[in-house]
Amino acid sequence: QRSLILFLLAFLFICGILSYPSLTEQWRGTSYSPFNDISQDMKGESTKVKAVDRVEAVREAFRHAWKGYKAFAWGHDELKPISKTHGEWFGLGLTLIDALDTMWILGLKDEFAEARKWVETELFFSKNVDVNLFESTIRILGGLLSTYHLTGDTLFLDKAQDIGSRLMPAFKTPSKIPYSDVNIGKGTAHPPRWTTDSTVAEVTSIQLEFRELSRLTKDPQYQIHSRPGQANLISANQMLSTMHVYLSRLLEDYLQAIEGVRKNLLRQTSPSKLTFVGELSNGRLNPKMDHLVCFLPGTLALGAHNGLPADHMELALQLMETCHQMYAQMETGLSPEIAHFNLQSNNGRDIDVKPADRHNLLRPETVESLFYMYRFTKDSKYRDWGWDILQSFNKYTRVPSGGYTSIGNVRDPLNPAPRDKMESFFLGETLKYLFLLFSDDNELISLDKYVFNTEAHPLPIWPSTS
Repeated sequence: QRSLILFLLAFLFICGILSYPSLTEQWRGTSYSPFNDISQDMKGESTKVKAVDRVEAVREAFRHAWKGYKAFAWGHDELKPISKTHGEWFGLGLTLIDALDTMWILGLKDEFAEARKWVETELFFSKNVDVNLFESTIRILGGLLSTYHLTGDTLFLDKAQDIGSRLMPAFKTPSKIPYSDVNIGKGTAHPPRWTTDSTVAEVTSIQLEFRELSRLTKDPQYQIHSRPGQANLISANQMLSTMHVYLSRLLEDYLQAIEGVRKNLLRQTSPSKLTFVGELSNGRLNPKMDHLVCFLPGTLALGAHNGLPADHMELALQLMETCHQMYAQMETGLSPEIAHFNLQSNNGRDIDVKPADRHNLLRPETVESLFYMYRFTKDSKYRDWGWDILQSFNKYTRVPSGGYTSIGNVRDPLNPAPRDKMESFFLGETLKYLFLLFSDDNELISLDKYVFNTEAHPLPIWPSTS
């Protein structure tokens, strides 16, 4: 039963615990905010923050994050903003590539131009390095394809085809269910060292990018159609004749997954009756929900917008409230990685957080759903909730010299325990969704014209072939 929610989840996370009390001392007892000039007028009196101010605030936050990356981690995968150095995962400039389309959407022309130059002169994929198929597909391939569509610059399509071709050995398996890891220099692939299994969420969510690469290059080798136990590559001639059947299967799978969640995983807390998605383990429900699950309200709302049952929207509204409370009930205003929910009112709290789960990695899932919910409902409370989150990021995770850091304890505003790591998805997803949430331009990445991949890289919706 637990595979139902795994089918819907699309993100992996990496955890590491670092603490830097010296930075905490800078924050302790202060009310630092980069938005003092926005939230107060010339006389120091409080003023109402307008939507345009919020848009500019996101640009400012991006520039601050980019400042740290450019100064201390240029061309590397991740910024370590407190120690003013970098971290490496694949050695392919993940943060820079993840941020390309964000810069374009935010209108940051100078920053985009310098990033483009790096892609042109420094980004090569002939390295003897193992990369994770899922992460490199959603971040690198997805980011390059999205940037190509937004800019029309063939540099990004050429780079996308290069990395896409180098990832293809992962699919050379008897079942065509891909291996998880690929050496992009040697052209070899293998499962992870700890298991022979492939994660359903990873396998199913990378099809969007490879199908798009086939469409753009007119090369059918990338066109992947897979179902657990029934996976294959199809030719371009087969594509149109099988597409309707294939999409019908996907829709059926999605509807069944949602109904499975409803039947087996939905519960309500006490005393506030917050709806959450629990986990089944050996037939028993564990009343916990990862922050990762907070993508689900947006997904449900998007489905309802496109004609799926209206009760999907009702569930989206309920889950959105729960994800908001995962932030609002924490002392820092930031959600933990995992929340545990009380089914009985034994301490007056709906949400408990275990010590090992109190970290915040600057994740995007809640602001992603806030973006969808505002686009479809125009309820301004979703903007207000997003603004509260951005202010909390700036108060507890912003590093003065540039960048933002994940923190280890969302329950302690005096010592949030900064962990010295800015994930690439903070620029690629979190700030992008916040910008779109606050923007009044509904045609800026219209949800009737674009679909976001797992890493928030927008790709065009194909015209109907029926």
